[in-house]
Amino acid sequence: MKMTPQDSFKDGVSCTSHTSESSLVQMKRTISLLSGVAINIGIIIGSGIFVSPKGVLEGVGSVGLTLIIWVVCGAFSLLGALCFAELGTTFTSSGAIYTYLREIYGDFVAFLYLWVSVILAVPSFLAVVALTFGDYCIQPFYPDTACQPPRIAVQLIGTTALIFLGITSTISTRLSTHVQNIFTVLKVVSLTIIIGGGMVQLGKGETQNFENAFEGSTFSGLGVALYSGLFAYTGCESVNYVAEELKNPNKNLPRAILISVPIITTLYVLTNVAYFTAMTPSELLASNAVAVTFGNNVLGSFAWVMPLSVALSTFGAINGNIMVCSRVLYVGSREKHFPSLLSMIHVDFLTPLPSIVIVVLLSCIYTYSNDIFTLINYFSFVTWTSIGAVVAGMVWVRWREPDRPRPYKVHITIPILFVIAAIFLIVMGTIDSPIDTAIGVGITMTGVPVYFLFVYPERLPMWLDKIQDAVTGRLQMLLFVVKEEKNL
Repeated sequence: MKMTPQDSFKDGVSCTSHTSESSLVQMKRTISLLSGVAINIGIIIGSGIFVSPKGVLEGVGSVGLTLIIWVVCGAFSLLGALCFAELGTTFTSSGAIYTYLREIYGDFVAFLYLWVSVILAVPSFLAVVALTFGDYCIQPFYPDTACQPPRIAVQLIGTTALIFLGITSTISTRLSTHVQNIFTVLKVVSLTIIIGGGMVQLGKGETQNFENAFEGSTFSGLGVALYSGLFAYTGCESVNYVAEELKNPNKNLPRAILISVPIITTLYVLTNVAYFTAMTPSELLASNAVAVTFGNNVLGSFAWVMPLSVALSTFGAINGNIMVCSRVLYVGSREKHFPSLLSMIHVDFLTPLPSIVIVVLLSCIYTYSNDIFTLINYFSFVTWTSIGAVVAGMVWVRWREPDRPRPYKVHITIPILFVIAAIFLIVMGTIDSPIDTAIGVGITMTGVPVYFLFVYPERLPMWLDKIQDAVTGRLQMLLFVVKEEKNL
């Protein structure tokens, strides 16, 4: 017999009278290798490949260097992803960066990352992707570039997508992964259409942009170019966030990474080659929607496929990000860094409903902020510092715990090279945008008093404890959620 939220609240813990693992109220391992690959590809291929080419070209100034930057960013992302494959099989909990920071550096560092990521950075990023989805959905109805669609219409479409996909993630992890699989296939098909169009252009002899390919090269904007390129590769560690729901993670987690990142790198490089068969560098720099300009120049009456492609790509990215980001909040709450309600799961759906609600709610709020794109710039420093610290910590753990089981292990030179590259990125980013970096660090530091007032103490003041228990009990009954049950 299943326990009710009321029973859980009365006892203070979840009921453990179940006799079999399959009947326990807990999240299940339902994500296959194929779905793991789809999660990685589906999250990485969002809006980046449609907006980053302009930033990369602007930074280095030539077609040749642009293509090299895309290859370098892919190789750098693969190095980092391989390190995360080892981390994911060494520390087997979901949560990825948060979990690894906590295991290596302790609660304080992990909480600061969780604070800035879940409360500010992640919802901001999700809101940007949702707004991009809304913009491209409505764009065919406003073909005249002089007439912009109403901002409120874009926001409503974006928030509708967030709510719909939040409901999907709540109903079933299996359903959410099926949605991810479908939209991953669709977005790969979309990029294949661009690549195919580029190959046709090459067959027609449209190679003039590749002659003297390195003319105009400059390294003055190298940092901007690298950040723009790496933005398109963001999420190479996405499957780590759902490690506890992945079937046979010791094998499937590294495989998902090794399959997905090279595929994405190949698609990105070929897509950029295709762009340059249809646009001169000056045309690409003048375009605010590179894929749409490509469609207008190459696809003729089928140019509508490009806005549709971007919409499909961003829709899949929203779905995947809701899935993985809610797990970070879920794991953080389970470690007592956030209210216990957020570590509870629905008794029927077996999904972290409260965490999903918070992620979707915050993301919807941010879609109505006028400063959201500026806000995201503040966190480049925080993001790369966190990732670099995790990989550096992996090297330290190898020295500190040489006998710890590591089902997947990379050569020591890989994390060392990645950390050196991460330091370079952090320094370049700070030099290019010192004010944004300072603001990002300042926002992160707002988590310090929160940690020492509400997380660090072993017990909260009695009055606050009673309020929290009362609110948690009522919300448990409202949402029909309980604490996860553990295997005996």
